Amino acid sequence: MAGYKIIYSGGTGEITEKKSHFIANVFPVATEEEVPGIIEQTRKKYWDAKHNCYAYIIGTNPGISKCSDDGEPQGTAGRPILDVLSGAGICNALIIVTRYFGGTLLGTGGLIRAYSEAAKAGLNVSRIVTKEAGKRVIIETDYNSIGKLQYITSQMDLAVINTKYTDKARIELAVPLNSVDGLINKVTEATSGQAKINAESDIYFAVIDKEVVIF
Repeated sequence: MAGYKIIYSGGTGEITEKKSHFIANVFPVATEEEVPGIIEQTRKKYWDAKHNCYAYIIGTNPGISKCSDDGEPQGTAGRPILDVLSGAGICNALIIVTRYFGGTLLGTGGLIRAYSEAAKAGLNVSRIVTKEAGKRVIIETDYNSIGKLQYITSQMDLAVINTKYTDKARIELAVPLNSVDGLINKVTEATSGQAKINAESDIYFAVIDKEVVIF
């Protein structure tokens, strides 16, 4: 898999529908074992709310997915939240939507819309990034080839992890799997085979605010 979307940092979104208040909290989760504790903490935080409905997706192809209506009519809460997550293509994420009843029944369609919109509101204030499978590529070359390497990395839109200058120039890159061979070929050609290239280290990475984050 080239890459997939994850929650880098969660957020809290809120909507109101016919005086019912919906609060969506979004959490990054790596394992299913984390989920019960987060749900329990949320129940304690909103101790006076009747419903804390949730959905989560962990892993890919297809991964683990579960949802709960937590006392709402079947299929009106957990499933809509799950559909928002899966529709956005996000995994390793948990959304809990807390509802404070406003005194007016929303009906099946109204509940589905409200829980869906609340989940979307939570995602809208969360930091979502693409976790990319790639290689940590280290290139060492003489100073005469620096301009060529900078041109290649810029042209290929590659993320630079680190650059060091000693007796030689050393550039460390985070390279998507489908770009590794192309990079090696371009660098080899540009430096007439003089550059030393190490592309053995597998990584997962994301570029966040122009900085490389290695997972």
